[in-house]
Order: sequence, then structure tokens, then C-alpha cells
Amino acid sequence: MVLNGEQSSPTEAKRVLSIQSHVVCGYVGNKAACFPLQLLGYDVDPVNSVHFSNNTSYPHVSGRDQVLKKEQLRDLISGLEKNSITSSYSHVLTGYVGDPGFLLQIREEVQSLKRGKPGLTYLCDPVLGDHGSFYVPESLVQLYRDEVLRVADVVTPNDFELRQLTGSKCEDLKSTLEAIEKLHTLGPKTVVLTSIALPQDAGKLRLICSCKTSGQLVTIVFPRIEQSFTGTGDLFSALFLAYSSQHDIRRACEKSVAALFQVLQNTVSLSSCGDASSSTAAAGGGGGLLELKLIQSKHIIENPSIVFKCSTIPR
Repeated sequence: MVLNGEQSSPTEAKRVLSIQSHVVCGYVGNKAACFPLQLLGYDVDPVNSVHFSNNTSYPHVSGRDQVLKKEQLRDLISGLEKNSITSSYSHVLTGYVGDPGFLLQIREEVQSLKRGKPGLTYLCDPVLGDHGSFYVPESLVQLYRDEVLRVADVVTPNDFELRQLTGSKCEDLKSTLEAIEKLHTLGPKTVVLTSIALPQDAGKLRLICSCKTSGQLVTIVFPRIEQSFTGTGDLFSALFLAYSSQHDIRRACEKSVAALFQVLQNTVSLSSCGDASSSTAAAGGGGGLLELKLIQSKHIIENPSIVFKCSTIPR
């Protein structure tokens, strides 16, 4: 396992317990994470924190009462424990959680899983919001800070989430790097800031990855695609989990950015061909958020073309 200082051997079991949202139609949460992970050689056991008809950017959402409770999460994992399944997990991946009690239960379950298998890696995507707005109750910020990140090995915030978790403004590269260091002090050995628009980058986006285990601090600057999508953070976390188990941090970042960028390009290209199910706007919603074309991007996920290269940031 690269993130713990050693690369996975080809024979090492690769199995992920993925606790995220689920939608019947579309690709967010577990629907965005499971397929890429399976393509890249992982068995994935999904636990659906919610079960909605579609993502919440559509004008109508059904299933809002189908929300998994913390007691139900404990019951599900208890069944896995009794059947000696939990010892087979190499990773835990978590994404959208909207309930404080459920989030704290995740922390308890991760702690228990790590006691049973110390080499297990926990990748936490701290889904709080984006573009200046919260998707979840603001009270979850403190829970992530004080509780969940203490047991996380990898954290993958966007710029809004980094600012909320650290209280930093992230106005330039220096202050952003200081915020990443603050996040390290909360627990995670690896911090991946998935994207931020800094003044020096002239309208482009930047990824920054800091790994205390290897000592690497790297960054990639890449073009912004002028379109809004759903599920991009969920897809990125799954890609990074898989690629970082196969490569060092630099290569994992390059492949994750390449795959995500090319999936988004493919999504725009296919959606412009008139697919009526391509966006929430086509379904009568506002904003025109595009649904990821994951199935049609299978070849990209399996073998992305590296276009944007990492550069090292001196520590």
C-alpha cells in the first residue's frame, strides 16, 4: 500500500467497504464510485447511507425518508463481522453523510475495523458542500475536525471543504499550503486538495497532494471545463484510492486527474449529442448539471492518457 509507505503486492486482497449515498438514476455517491473501483480490480461492498430516486439537483426527489440510521449501520457491519468478512477489507471509503449520529458511527466502525486489521486504509471524502454553500448541516464540520479525521489516513476535500475544516481563507498558494498542514494535524497522513482556483493560475484549476509518509508535496495545474457536473468528487476519491494503491503519489495524482478530466470531456461530448437523460435541465431542473457518462468512459478509467504532469513544491 503506497499510502502507508509500501506499494501493494499483486496478490494482496483489494476489497473496499464504501459507505456513501445511492441514487436509482444517475452517478453520484456509490453509483459513481463502485464501477470505477471494480474496473480497477477491487471488490466493493457498498453501504448506502441514503437511497434517493436521483440526485437533489433534479426538480423532484423521492426516497428522502430512506435514510440509513446509525443502528442499521451497526447491524449491517455486525453481520459482516459474524461471517468473518470484515477482516478481508483493505480500504474503507466514505462520502456523503447528512446525519451527525451516522457520521460518529462511521468513526466507531473504522476504529473497530482498524483494530482487527491495522493495515487497513481509510479514505474520507469530507462532503460538506461546494461553491460557497453547504450540502449538509454545518454541525458536521466540527465532527469531521474533532472525530472522523482522527481515524482517517487520506482526506480529499475540495477548496470549500478545506476552508471550512481549517478556518483558512486559502487566498494564494502559501495560505493554501498552510491550510493543508493544518489538516494534517487533525490526523490524515495524506491530504489531497482536489481542486482550487488560485489567482496565479489564470483561470485554471490546481490539485495539491501532500503525503507525510513519503514526504512528497506535489501539484498539478489543469484547465477548467466550463460546465457543471454531478458526482465528480465521488469519482475522484474512488480513482485516487485505486491508483494510489498501484503507484506512488505523483503517478496516482496524474492518473486521477487525467481520468477525471477525460471522463468529463467525454461526458460533455456525448451529452451534446442529444441524450435526453444527460442533464438535470433535460429533466426539467435548473442549472443543467451533467450526469457523468461512466459506462461510456470505461476505456478511459482503465487507461487514462497522462496529459497534465505533477510538479514538486519545495517543503
